[in-house]
Amino acid sequence: MAVDDDEAQILAQWSNRLAQALQLLDLEFDQEMVLDLARKSARSVTHAAAPITSLMVGYAAGLATGSGSEGSKASAAAIAQAAGVAAQLCEDGAYGGPANQGWADTAQ
Repeated sequence: MAVDDDEAQILAQWSNRLAQALQLLDLEFDQEMVLDLARKSARSVTHAAAPITSLMVGYAAGLATGSGSEGSKASAAAIAQAAGVAAQLCEDGAYGGPANQGWADTAQ
C-alpha cells in the first residue's frame, strides 16, 4: 500500500511517537510490508482483518524475539517471518489454506 510523501512523513512521526510511548526502543521494521499485509488481508478476508492481522503478526514476532534483547535486526526478521505466514494465508482467501481445519494440520 503505497503512501504519498505527506502520508509517509505523518506515519513516520506517528510511529516514532507511538514507539516512544510504548518504550519500544530501536524498533525497526518495514512499514511498507506491514501496510501491504494490511491491504491484502482487508481485500482477501474482510476490512476488519487488517488490524487483527497486524496485531497478530506483531504478537507472533514479539514471542519469537522474547524480551527484545536480541536486537532490532532479530525483531525485524521475526516481523518479516510472521508477516510472510499471514500474507500466504491472505493468498488462500478467507476460507482456504492450510489453517482452514484449525490446528489439525499443525504441530500444535
